[in-house]
Amino acid sequence: MKFLEQFKNVDWQDIGRWPLVVRASAVGTWLIAMVCVLGYVFVVNGQWPDLDQARHKQDELWDQFKARQRKAANFEAYKAQLKEMEKSFGAMLRQLPGKTEVPSLLVDISQTGLAAGLQEKLFQPSPEIKREFYAELPIKIRLTGSFHELGNFVSGIAALPRIVTLHDIEIKPVEKDSYEDLVLDVTAKTYRYLEEDESAATAAPRVGAGRKKTTPPPITLGR
Repeated sequence: MKFLEQFKNVDWQDIGRWPLVVRASAVGTWLIAMVCVLGYVFVVNGQWPDLDQARHKQDELWDQFKARQRKAANFEAYKAQLKEMEKSFGAMLRQLPGKTEVPSLLVDISQTGLAAGLQEKLFQPSPEIKREFYAELPIKIRLTGSFHELGNFVSGIAALPRIVTLHDIEIKPVEKDSYEDLVLDVTAKTYRYLEEDESAATAAPRVGAGRKKTTPPPITLGR
């Protein structure tokens, strides 16, 4: 009680007459305040960058957790989607002819032009270009006929059961300033899937890669 009474009777404006206990308490309070301020400035304040970095890392981990949680929740849906993609890929793969079907496909392409009423001036298959699981066969074609007949040829190519794409299309008149008869220069590309032995050979280093490829002679037809 005497300790508390000393604080009650203190004249706060006359520091020199403060009791020893009051002065000691004031000094102790001041020291504690200074320690707190210095501790904040030199210890706590220096830890803010680490705290921000930890919070940023926590946010990244939380985002990863939520993303993986969504994947885990949709795992069965992903499996069903993968099966559907494999099914679609298999259907597209079946549109690629085999090695033995390529000659008949080339005939179909040529017959498509003739059926459209066009005159075939050039039909030149180029060497195959082997990709990862399929081979690409470019064919240089030159046809002459009317614009309507050229349109029928393009529609006929699109209607073929096998995949055939047209590239480097160039249309010009047979004679200058005459647009009744046109010349179509185009590169048609057809594709075939590689057999297992061909796929293995493509993956392995090719033997005789330095040999010069020979281009088949063009088939030129006159009117």
